[in-house]
Amino acid sequence: MTVNRHRVPPSALAAALAFALLAVLALTATARQSPAHAQNAPAPSGASQLGDPDYGVCRGTDPACYHDWGNFDPAADGYRVLLYTRTAGPRHANLGPALSTGLNPALSPANVVQNALVRMGEEHGFRVDWTEDLAQLSTPARLFTYNAVIFFSTSRDTLDDAAQTSLRQYVRGGGGFVGVHNAFGTEYNWPWYEGLLGGANFYDHGPNQPGEVVTADRTDASTRGLPRTWTFTDEWYNLVPAPSRVRVLARVDESSLTQGVRGNYNHPGHGAHHPVAWCQYYDGGRAWLTTLGHDAKAFATDGSYPGAREFQRLLLGGIESAAGKKPFCGAG
Repeated sequence: MTVNRHRVPPSALAAALAFALLAVLALTATARQSPAHAQNAPAPSGASQLGDPDYGVCRGTDPACYHDWGNFDPAADGYRVLLYTRTAGPRHANLGPALSTGLNPALSPANVVQNALVRMGEEHGFRVDWTEDLAQLSTPARLFTYNAVIFFSTSRDTLDDAAQTSLRQYVRGGGGFVGVHNAFGTEYNWPWYEGLLGGANFYDHGPNQPGEVVTADRTDASTRGLPRTWTFTDEWYNLVPAPSRVRVLARVDESSLTQGVRGNYNHPGHGAHHPVAWCQYYDGGRAWLTTLGHDAKAFATDGSYPGAREFQRLLLGGIESAAGKKPFCGAG
């Protein structure tokens, strides 16, 4: 039997071999170049791998984490909050001079924050006491006379052991906590407090500059009625860790920060998800947090400071909801 064999012309065979050789060389060159290319590729926007610590407590947006143990009776006692502004490190100018000891010491016009929150309470039906005296936080019984405790730009180790214990017991018993601005630069080495802040801490900030705040969740008591976006000037804190297991209420649009978001210790910012206000249930209590509130002008009432009205409305709703006067963290 004769079998017909198709012979490949030598020229075609040579061309095929040459093509195969070129393909192998190209793949080898690509493999060798890819590490350098990866090094030169732009990094994803915003910092990553900022941690998700476990604080060993019930925390998050589930109301089941709240302890409604009957420690507060607003129907009989009304609503009352304690404003705490003691600083053991840098002091923001809007706090004014350090206060003398005791509860409700004399204020000067330079104590802008204290005066503003007292006025806010008078206008909206809750009493505000103020102090920088550790003795006023020395026992849980003292704190349980308040529906919420506000840390406004406290700094560094502002609590002693007794006050730490009191704050923790107060929160565990259903107390409300409001942390504003440099409350995030406070008690760095106390993990439970870091968790109270939403699992977040201040790392650095870029220039104090105008930016566009995006109201991310407009159903909360603190954000209901706010515009979808609003202009405000602040330091735009960069955080490590970043908040986790929280309801983000507002964020800053980093693209609106014309001087950039990179901080003085080179934090690159948080990209498309740079939170500036959030809420959570934590270890039995309620916690409402915002990194905003650097400038005294944020409490202007004459319309001269863009975003002041919106900031004050945000803060008011945060205080009222943490105190139980309004539904908390999107509930209701």
